[in-house]
Amino acid sequence: MNVFYHFGRYFLLIKQAFGKPEKAAIYRDRIFEEMNYLGIGSIGIVAIISVFIGAVITIQSAFNFESPLIPDYAVGVAVRDSMILEFSPAIVSLILAGKIGSSIASEIGTMRVTEQIDALEIMGINSAGYLILPKIIAYVLFNPVLVVFSMFLGILGGYVFGLMAGVVTDYEYIEGITFDFRPYNVIYALIKSGVFAFLIASVPAYHGYYTKGGALEVGRSSTRGVVYTSVLILTFDLILTQILLV
Repeated sequence: MNVFYHFGRYFLLIKQAFGKPEKAAIYRDRIFEEMNYLGIGSIGIVAIISVFIGAVITIQSAFNFESPLIPDYAVGVAVRDSMILEFSPAIVSLILAGKIGSSIASEIGTMRVTEQIDALEIMGINSAGYLILPKIIAYVLFNPVLVVFSMFLGILGGYVFGLMAGVVTDYEYIEGITFDFRPYNVIYALIKSGVFAFLIASVPAYHGYYTKGGALEVGRSSTRGVVYTSVLILTFDLILTQILLV
Protein backbone atom coordinates (compact mmCIF):
# COMPACT_ATOMS: atom_id res chain seq x y z
CA MET A 1 0.00 0.00 0.00
CA ASN A 2 2.93 2.32 0.67
CA VAL A 3 3.90 2.04 -3.01
CA PHE A 4 0.45 3.16 -4.16
CA TYR A 5 0.58 6.03 -1.68
CA HIS A 6 3.84 7.33 -3.16
CA PHE A 7 2.63 6.83 -6.73
CA GLY A 8 -0.53 8.77 -6.00
CA ARG A 9 1.30 11.59 -4.24
CA TYR A 10 3.86 11.74 -7.05
CA PHE A 11 1.18 12.14 -9.74
CA LEU A 12 -0.64 14.77 -7.67
CA LEU A 13 2.63 16.70 -7.35
CA ILE A 14 3.24 16.51 -11.10
CA LYS A 15 -0.32 17.70 -11.72
CA GLN A 16 0.29 20.63 -9.38
CA ALA A 17 3.62 21.39 -11.09
CA PHE A 18 1.94 21.59 -14.50
CA GLY A 19 -0.67 24.04 -13.25
CA LYS A 20 -1.09 27.45 -14.82
CA PRO A 21 2.00 29.60 -14.06
CA GLU A 22 1.54 32.90 -12.25
CA LYS A 23 3.86 34.75 -14.64
CA ALA A 24 5.11 33.05 -17.79
CA ALA A 25 8.14 35.32 -18.17
CA ILE A 26 9.57 34.17 -14.83
CA TYR A 27 9.15 30.52 -15.79
CA ARG A 28 10.83 31.16 -19.15
CA ASP A 29 13.87 32.67 -17.45
CA ARG A 30 14.05 29.79 -15.01
CA ILE A 31 13.91 27.24 -17.83
CA PHE A 32 17.00 28.80 -19.44
CA GLU A 33 18.75 28.88 -16.07
CA GLU A 34 18.03 25.19 -15.54
CA MET A 35 19.19 24.36 -19.08
CA ASN A 36 22.49 26.02 -18.30
CA TYR A 37 22.84 24.36 -14.89
CA LEU A 38 21.50 20.87 -15.61
CA GLY A 39 22.27 20.50 -19.31
CA ILE A 40 25.35 22.49 -20.22
CA GLY A 41 26.92 21.62 -16.87
CA SER A 42 26.74 17.93 -17.81
CA ILE A 43 28.47 18.17 -21.20
CA GLY A 44 31.93 17.51 -19.77
CA ILE A 45 31.16 14.23 -18.04
CA VAL A 46 29.06 13.02 -20.99
CA ALA A 47 31.93 13.77 -23.39
CA ILE A 48 34.57 11.96 -21.33
CA ILE A 49 32.44 8.88 -20.71
CA SER A 50 31.23 8.62 -24.32
CA VAL A 51 34.70 8.85 -25.88
CA PHE A 52 36.20 6.17 -23.67
CA ILE A 53 33.21 3.83 -23.88
CA GLY A 54 33.32 4.11 -27.68
CA ALA A 55 37.00 3.24 -27.54
CA VAL A 56 36.40 0.25 -25.25
CA ILE A 57 33.59 -1.11 -27.45
CA THR A 58 35.83 -0.83 -30.53
CA ILE A 59 38.76 -2.66 -28.98
CA GLN A 60 36.61 -5.36 -27.38
CA SER A 61 34.65 -5.90 -30.60
CA ALA A 62 37.83 -6.21 -32.65
CA PHE A 63 39.17 -8.74 -30.13
CA ASN A 64 35.99 -10.85 -30.31
CA PHE A 65 35.44 -10.58 -34.08
CA GLU A 66 38.61 -12.42 -35.13
CA SER A 67 36.71 -15.15 -36.97
CA PRO A 68 37.17 -15.06 -40.77
CA LEU A 69 33.40 -15.53 -41.08
CA ILE A 70 32.77 -12.07 -39.58
CA PRO A 71 33.28 -9.17 -42.03
CA ASP A 72 35.90 -6.54 -41.25
CA TYR A 73 33.32 -3.75 -40.98
CA ALA A 74 31.47 -5.50 -38.12
CA VAL A 75 33.43 -3.49 -35.54
CA GLY A 76 31.98 -0.23 -36.85
CA VAL A 77 28.48 -1.69 -36.89
CA ALA A 78 28.84 -2.87 -33.27
CA VAL A 79 30.06 0.52 -32.05
CA ARG A 80 27.36 2.44 -33.93
CA ASP A 81 24.47 0.28 -32.78
CA SER A 82 25.73 -0.02 -29.20
CA MET A 83 26.06 3.74 -28.85
CA ILE A 84 22.78 4.65 -30.56
CA LEU A 85 20.49 1.94 -29.25
CA GLU A 86 21.58 1.58 -25.65
CA PHE A 87 24.64 3.36 -24.32
CA SER A 88 23.90 6.98 -25.21
CA PRO A 89 20.20 7.06 -24.23
CA ALA A 90 20.18 4.62 -21.31
CA ILE A 91 23.62 4.36 -19.72
CA VAL A 92 24.31 8.09 -19.96
CA SER A 93 20.90 8.73 -18.38
CA LEU A 94 21.77 6.38 -15.52
CA ILE A 95 25.01 8.26 -14.92
CA LEU A 96 23.29 11.64 -15.08
CA ALA A 97 20.58 10.38 -12.72
CA GLY A 98 23.27 10.34 -10.06
CA LYS A 99 24.68 13.75 -10.91
CA ILE A 100 21.51 15.68 -11.72
CA GLY A 101 19.05 13.72 -9.58
CA SER A 102 21.04 14.16 -6.39
CA SER A 103 21.43 17.87 -7.14
CA ILE A 104 17.69 18.37 -7.67
CA ALA A 105 16.68 16.37 -4.58
CA SER A 106 19.22 18.16 -2.39
CA GLU A 107 18.27 21.61 -3.66
CA ILE A 108 14.52 21.18 -3.19
CA GLY A 109 14.94 19.20 0.04
CA THR A 110 17.06 21.96 1.54
CA MET A 111 14.44 24.53 0.57
CA ARG A 112 11.80 22.38 2.27
CA VAL A 113 13.62 21.95 5.59
CA THR A 114 14.62 25.62 5.68
CA GLU A 115 10.95 26.58 5.09
CA GLN A 116 11.64 28.42 1.83
CA ILE A 117 8.91 26.39 0.11
CA ASP A 118 6.47 27.36 2.86
CA ALA A 119 7.39 31.00 2.26
CA LEU A 120 6.62 30.66 -1.46
CA GLU A 121 3.22 29.18 -0.70
CA ILE A 122 2.42 31.93 1.80
CA MET A 123 3.10 34.46 -0.99
CA GLY A 124 0.54 32.64 -3.16
CA ILE A 125 3.11 31.07 -5.50
CA ASN A 126 2.62 27.55 -6.85
CA SER A 127 5.80 26.18 -5.29
CA ALA A 128 5.70 22.89 -7.21
CA GLY A 129 5.31 24.70 -10.52
CA TYR A 130 7.96 27.30 -9.72
CA LEU A 131 10.57 24.79 -8.52
CA ILE A 132 9.88 21.61 -10.49
CA LEU A 133 8.29 22.52 -13.84
CA PRO A 134 11.29 24.52 -15.20
CA LYS A 135 13.61 21.64 -14.34
CA ILE A 136 11.40 19.12 -16.15
CA ILE A 137 10.99 21.25 -19.28
CA ALA A 138 14.66 22.24 -19.38
CA TYR A 139 16.00 18.72 -19.06
CA VAL A 140 13.44 17.09 -21.36
CA LEU A 141 14.48 19.61 -24.03
CA PHE A 142 18.23 19.37 -23.42
CA ASN A 143 18.73 15.66 -22.73
CA PRO A 144 18.20 14.66 -26.41
CA VAL A 145 20.98 17.12 -27.28
CA LEU A 146 23.27 15.39 -24.79
CA VAL A 147 22.32 11.99 -26.22
CA VAL A 148 23.11 13.01 -29.82
CA PHE A 149 26.38 14.55 -28.56
CA SER A 150 27.18 11.27 -26.79
CA MET A 151 26.46 9.23 -29.94
CA PHE A 152 28.79 11.38 -32.03
CA LEU A 153 31.63 11.37 -29.50
CA GLY A 154 31.29 7.64 -28.81
CA ILE A 155 31.57 6.75 -32.49
CA LEU A 156 34.38 9.28 -32.95
CA GLY A 157 36.23 7.94 -29.90
CA GLY A 158 35.94 4.41 -31.25
CA TYR A 159 37.36 5.57 -34.58
CA VAL A 160 40.33 7.46 -33.10
CA PHE A 161 41.33 4.86 -30.50
CA GLY A 162 40.67 1.99 -32.92
CA LEU A 163 43.17 3.48 -35.35
CA MET A 164 45.66 4.24 -32.57
CA ALA A 165 45.44 0.65 -31.28
CA GLY A 166 45.69 -0.74 -34.81
CA VAL A 167 42.61 -2.96 -34.40
CA VAL A 168 40.66 -1.46 -37.31
CA THR A 169 41.37 0.58 -40.44
CA ASP A 170 39.63 3.83 -41.24
CA TYR A 171 37.96 2.31 -44.32
CA GLU A 172 36.60 -0.68 -42.39
CA TYR A 173 35.32 1.48 -39.55
CA ILE A 174 33.60 4.03 -41.79
CA GLU A 175 32.07 1.25 -43.87
CA GLY A 176 30.75 -0.31 -40.68
CA ILE A 177 29.09 2.83 -39.25
CA THR A 178 27.37 3.49 -42.59
CA PHE A 179 26.36 -0.11 -43.35
CA ASP A 180 22.58 -0.66 -43.25
CA PHE A 181 22.05 2.46 -41.14
CA ARG A 182 18.48 2.90 -39.91
CA PRO A 183 17.46 6.48 -39.05
CA TYR A 184 14.61 5.09 -36.93
CA ASN A 185 17.18 3.91 -34.40
CA VAL A 186 18.09 7.53 -33.69
CA ILE A 187 14.41 8.45 -33.28
CA TYR A 188 14.02 5.50 -30.90
CA ALA A 189 16.97 6.74 -28.85
CA LEU A 190 15.60 10.29 -28.69
CA ILE A 191 12.20 9.05 -27.51
CA LYS A 192 13.89 7.11 -24.72
CA SER A 193 16.04 10.10 -23.79
CA GLY A 194 12.95 12.29 -23.39
CA VAL A 195 11.23 9.76 -21.11
CA PHE A 196 14.38 9.26 -19.05
CA ALA A 197 14.87 13.02 -18.75
CA PHE A 198 11.35 13.38 -17.33
CA LEU A 199 12.13 10.72 -14.73
CA ILE A 200 15.50 12.24 -13.83
CA ALA A 201 13.95 15.66 -13.24
CA SER A 202 10.68 14.66 -11.56
CA VAL A 203 11.40 11.67 -9.29
CA PRO A 204 14.24 13.28 -7.27
CA ALA A 205 12.19 16.49 -7.15
CA TYR A 206 9.35 14.51 -5.55
CA HIS A 207 11.65 13.09 -2.88
CA GLY A 208 13.16 16.49 -2.20
CA TYR A 209 9.79 18.24 -2.09
CA TYR A 210 8.44 15.98 0.65
CA THR A 211 11.58 15.91 2.78
CA LYS A 212 10.99 16.24 6.52
CA GLY A 213 13.55 16.91 9.22
CA GLY A 214 17.01 18.34 8.75
CA ALA A 215 20.26 17.88 6.85
CA LEU A 216 20.38 14.12 7.45
CA GLU A 217 16.94 13.67 5.88
CA VAL A 218 17.98 15.79 2.89
CA GLY A 219 20.84 13.37 2.24
CA ARG A 220 18.52 10.39 2.55
CA SER A 221 16.00 11.97 0.18
CA SER A 222 18.78 12.56 -2.33
CA THR A 223 19.87 8.92 -2.12
CA ARG A 224 16.32 7.61 -2.47
CA GLY A 225 15.70 9.89 -5.43
CA VAL A 226 18.76 8.59 -7.30
CA VAL A 227 18.01 4.93 -6.50
CA TYR A 228 14.35 5.07 -7.53
CA THR A 229 15.18 7.05 -10.66
CA SER A 230 17.77 4.48 -11.72
CA VAL A 231 15.32 1.62 -11.20
CA LEU A 232 12.61 3.43 -13.17
CA ILE A 233 15.03 4.19 -16.02
CA LEU A 234 15.89 0.49 -16.33
CA THR A 235 12.21 -0.45 -16.14
CA PHE A 236 11.15 2.02 -18.81
CA ASP A 237 14.16 1.07 -20.92
CA LEU A 238 12.77 -2.46 -21.11
CA ILE A 239 9.19 -1.28 -21.69
CA LEU A 240 10.11 1.18 -24.44
CA THR A 241 12.35 -1.38 -26.15
CA GLN A 242 9.46 -3.83 -26.21
CA ILE A 243 7.07 -1.22 -27.59
CA LEU A 244 9.32 0.56 -30.08
CA LEU A 245 11.59 -2.19 -31.42
CA VAL A 246 9.73 -5.49 -31.16
